[in-house]
Amino acid sequence: MKNRWVIVGSMNVDSRIQDYLEDSFVIAADGGLLNLEKSNITPDLILGDFDSLGFEPEGENVIKYPVKKNDTDMMLAVKKAIDLGYKEIVIFGGCGGRLDHTLANINTMVYALEKDANISILDSQNDMYITDDALRLSHRDKDNISLFAIEEKAVVDIEGAKYSGKNIVISNNTTLGVSNSFADDEVK
Repeated sequence: MKNRWVIVGSMNVDSRIQDYLEDSFVIAADGGLLNLEKSNITPDLILGDFDSLGFEPEGENVIKYPVKKNDTDMMLAVKKAIDLGYKEIVIFGGCGGRLDHTLANINTMVYALEKDANISILDSQNDMYITDDALRLSHRDKDNISLFAIEEKAVVDIEGAKYSGKNIVISNNTTLGVSNSFADDEVK
């Protein structure tokens, strides 16, 4: 079994996807197939209802779902990964277009966290993580760091950022955690 499950959606895909292909099982979620084709990447699995794609791909590696369903294609891809035992899931092309799908993908991340999977969404402007554990971020030019509470509140320690501190309370009804920045090469 490969170590990582990479899911590609229909939004813009960061060029860093090339760094994640080795030892990864690559999934095209509906319109994500077009993004993979543009990058000359052949997916291991193609799944979805194919309403965004506009046609139904054929092959033994295709799973077709009905348009009328309770989960998004991205959620179906994440559930499949978890059902198969994957604990590391990376989504490319999962935000930046329709706000409803971006928010649904954040909810999908919460679902994965509840199933003990490490999940992230990466694109050219954002790296999104949902975690209960410590997180180390490396500095890239012009990076901002924003922290949000998914639950009612989160208590965090922040080191290496312009605004650092211990036992900082971030609530899900405030904007306190928005637009911090790196003071060091790494933020914890």
